[in-house]
Amino acid sequence: MSESYTTDCLYFTRPGPKNTGALIKHAAKRAGELGIKKIVVASGSGRTAYGVLEAFDLGKHEIIMVSQVTGFSKPDMQKLEPETRRDLEAKGVKIVTAAHAFGGVGRGVRNKLGSYQIDEIMAFTLRMFGQGTKVCVEVSYMAADRGWVCTDEEIVAIAGTGSGADTAVVIAPQPSHTGMELKVKEIIAKPYNP
Repeated sequence: MSESYTTDCLYFTRPGPKNTGALIKHAAKRAGELGIKKIVVASGSGRTAYGVLEAFDLGKHEIIMVSQVTGFSKPDMQKLEPETRRDLEAKGVKIVTAAHAFGGVGRGVRNKLGSYQIDEIMAFTLRMFGQGTKVCVEVSYMAADRGWVCTDEEIVAIAGTGSGADTAVVIAPQPSHTGMELKVKEIIAKPYNP
């Protein structure tokens, strides 16, 4: 890469799921330009993962979906239906369901004792760039913790604000225990974040 370059960063005037189609299309274009093979997508129900599956060529890309932890919305509930999980896996999507990197034990300590932990402080800091940016970093940690992305590669991470997708970034991933070494290399798209 030269000392400087120009690329198109897509900005949405408002965050939210209505941006999903345009975001995925733009992220697929940029991943192709950069030759990035691994795509990590946050998707609770699987709908956003299906969109990524349609836009990215599985012959050229590996799709890793990170779902919500069981009990995120209410005790013992898993948002990702078993049939959807089986279908996505049959189509070649790898799925990570694990404790959220920014919302596991630390959130439990805060809920019980009222004391914020480092992981939640990191999450609040990343939210200054938008909820989707925070989630992109979080799912990158989770995919690395699972061993499906490596520290010597770049990935495209896709996430959103609430549901759907409105943010995509290029990340040099790290597992959570070396998380401060993770690098956000490029913003592909995000909400203007008014």
